[in-house]
Amino acid sequence: MPEHELWLTALFNDYLAGVATAILGIFNIHAENASRPWQNWIVMELLVVAILMVLAAVVKSGLSPDKPGKLQHIFELLYGFLKTQASEVGIHHPEKYSAFFGTLFVFIAAMNLIGIIPIFESPTMEVSVPAGLALCTWVYYHYQGFRELGPAKYLAHFMGPILALAWLMIPIEIIGHFARMLSLTVRLYGNMFAGEQITNVFISLTKLVVPVIFMGLHVFVAFLQAYVFSLLTMIYVSMATSHEH
Repeated sequence: MPEHELWLTALFNDYLAGVATAILGIFNIHAENASRPWQNWIVMELLVVAILMVLAAVVKSGLSPDKPGKLQHIFELLYGFLKTQASEVGIHHPEKYSAFFGTLFVFIAAMNLIGIIPIFESPTMEVSVPAGLALCTWVYYHYQGFRELGPAKYLAHFMGPILALAWLMIPIEIIGHFARMLSLTVRLYGNMFAGEQITNVFISLTKLVVPVIFMGLHVFVAFLQAYVFSLLTMIYVSMATSHEH
């Protein structure tokens, strides 16, 4: 068993190794350890997805326009907050994109927060997870740009305001768009990895008071990074869908 394998990952490898191997085989990917193909970050991501699905089912079952429960209030406030933020960065009709922004925020926040539980760890500590989220954001805002403006007008963004300089602006714009993906990845991964390591060090050195302080800081950073990632996504969508840009 790998040195840092979590207990839940060990269960997946003990009983579901064949499932992972079959899925990887479809994409012609071979695990480093064929007998234990499941990795901590994959299992933690699946756990977060399962928790959020249960939470969504609970919220949906209790939806009421007359007597909303506490969870409904929380999600309504979150929806309103993200919608307002999207409007403030210049997105017209932000309700069209709020579902994606909300999903992104809740998913990232949940993955960041699960690492506070000692028997688990944050999937965002693995660079593949932030990179995947950044790729989804990159594809999403380009898709919305094509959808909102049409292919010709959207691609004209890359040429710049002066046609004579298009040969220079096009490669600069392409590099800039790929740099956005790299920036989103590094920012989320770097902050969560550093925060997790600091918290673990102080938990191992002290007993109660200091770890509580750093765990509180970890919670703050978890929400902050989810917010920053979502906010940057809003900005990119705003730039991609703006008719004035």
